[in-house]
Amino acid sequence: MIKQYNNPDYLNSFLNYSQSILNKSTNSVKEYNYDLNLFLKFIKIHFGLTKEKDFSKIEIKDISIDTIKKIKLDDIHAFLSYMASEQQSKAATRARKASTIRIFFAYLNEKAELIDLNPALHLETPKQDKRLPKYLSLDDSKKLLETVQNEDNRNSLRDTAIITLFLNCGIRLSELVGIDVKDIDFNECKLNVIGKGNKERTIYLNKPCMKAINDYLVVRPKKELIKNDKKHSQDALFLSERRERIGNRTVQHIVTKELSLAGLDTKKYSVHKLRHTAATLMYQYGQVDIRALQELLGHKSISTTEIYTHVNSDQVRDAVERNPLANL
Repeated sequence: MIKQYNNPDYLNSFLNYSQSILNKSTNSVKEYNYDLNLFLKFIKIHFGLTKEKDFSKIEIKDISIDTIKKIKLDDIHAFLSYMASEQQSKAATRARKASTIRIFFAYLNEKAELIDLNPALHLETPKQDKRLPKYLSLDDSKKLLETVQNEDNRNSLRDTAIITLFLNCGIRLSELVGIDVKDIDFNECKLNVIGKGNKERTIYLNKPCMKAINDYLVVRPKKELIKNDKKHSQDALFLSERRERIGNRTVQHIVTKELSLAGLDTKKYSVHKLRHTAATLMYQYGQVDIRALQELLGHKSISTTEIYTHVNSDQVRDAVERNPLANL
């Protein structure tokens, strides 16, 4: 549920437009709401419309469209500068907020026609540091799988299926918890998931994935024993101890627990790092085409997928050894 009752009408109109017309996911709309609430609270301070400095106590419902019309590009830059200096926000966080602000002002200018000029028209995206993704080595990945497979508890088959899907398919956390049994084609060994932007894509399942899922389904509670709730738990593949659709936090706890049991650094690795691991191992060992990897991971841009094309020192050494002049 997105809290809109403290928003000005034009902000709520933008959020409704984003969800109904742009088909943005509920999570994306929540992020828009959060980012723009923060931005408008800053604007209220920046324009001297309040003496309150505690953002949690600042109301934005009274910010009129006339105030919005006064916002210039410099004011947006001041907000991003505040995020960097006062909030120590990373470049990626500021880039997301800049994107939200661009989409918001484009809506007010072009769609709602509430402002004549778009102050964010020439807003640039903060330059981000290019960091290589953290991922488990092949040996560590095998160790994690062996750990969860050998653990003796009543949820071991469920947890094995979860870890197996993460490491073999590079599936997102939100996609995993959203899987329904009917989404799986057991004859064709494939799975349909809903990714970012409510976009559906197909993930093909290898033998370990199919075995792990089938083993778990044998012990999964019968439908009549599962809660019939708004989460559609009876349809869900993965269930919690309470016999309802498993949640994000429960999956994160499972992954952290198994990483710890495998002797791996839980501060360094997480659920999302397992997605990085799957992508990196497929690229490095499976010689997967970058375009195929993009399709598998559900990336909108090929540039996002290209972070997995990094090479390790062994590959660099091997390249030198393969130089045709090396044996002269």
